[in-house]
Amino acid sequence: MVIFTFIFSACSTQQQSLQKVRIAEVTHSIFYTPFYVAIGKGFFEEEGLEIDLTTVPGGDKTMTTLISDGADIALVGSETSIYVNAQGTDDPIINFAQLTQTDGTFLVSREPIDDFTWDMLIGSTFLGQRKGGMPQMVGEYVLKQHGINPHEDLELIQNVDFANIAPSFSSGTGDFVQLFEPTASIFEQEGRGYIVASFGEESGHIPYTTFMAKESYINKNEEIIEKFVRALYKAQKWVYDTPSEEVAETIASFFEDTDMEIITSSIERYKSQKSFAEDPILNEEEWNNLQNIMEEAGELPERIDYDTYVNTEFAESILE
Repeated sequence: MVIFTFIFSACSTQQQSLQKVRIAEVTHSIFYTPFYVAIGKGFFEEEGLEIDLTTVPGGDKTMTTLISDGADIALVGSETSIYVNAQGTDDPIINFAQLTQTDGTFLVSREPIDDFTWDMLIGSTFLGQRKGGMPQMVGEYVLKQHGINPHEDLELIQNVDFANIAPSFSSGTGDFVQLFEPTASIFEQEGRGYIVASFGEESGHIPYTTFMAKESYINKNEEIIEKFVRALYKAQKWVYDTPSEEVAETIASFFEDTDMEIITSSIERYKSQKSFAEDPILNEEEWNNLQNIMEEAGELPERIDYDTYVNTEFAESILE
């Protein structure tokens, strides 16, 4: 009884000593594997942090949650920080750690295509993503890189909510659709669609999903931010150093309704094209590429200097 009481008290003390960090993620996705690994492997706990995770669908809603102090940190596309800061604020939103470094969507065809070329989209119906979001902007950017005008050379559908894109394609809308994993692989497994190209491979490195916080929070909680970034970096290295099957087992509890084979293949696909950032640093080239894509889509309010909304001090210190 004495031993049991001691162990229980020690565990309780440890739990009480953990600092809670409230995270709002824009969606719950295998695309965010390193983050879930950091939770599942206990890397955050090792740093004395307790992660309180909430999914807030939609970049605008995620940012509203952050701005209104409903979360300490947001996990969302970097473009949202540009949108919000462009509206004017006394407390800027700062990107401090990168999670994904490419687009995470794939072009899925309704019919199997052995020798796909991008000009096959001309004259087709393309079920894209929400206007103004990174998936849609990247989609349009890639089409233009292949000489296709997305608003003239095909029928572009972009008024379907994110959650309804896959069901709409399943019900017969569109010849091609832009999907994230694991949905793309599930469609392929079930014969409802066929992956023919990767937007991530076509568009290059961009700060697709980053952790960001209000400047005031970062200034008041530098120790927490440093611990958070250190735990994330441990997970990023572990993901690339570990077989995809073991990574899948680690995050399986986060996706209980998804087949292990699908989780594994999705992770392997993202690893093979380096979609998961290999370290937390958001570099200037990636930031400029992001703005180029936004500008091409007509969605960039103004060009922003890299140092204005990006802070790499914590990541650089940890890598050193």
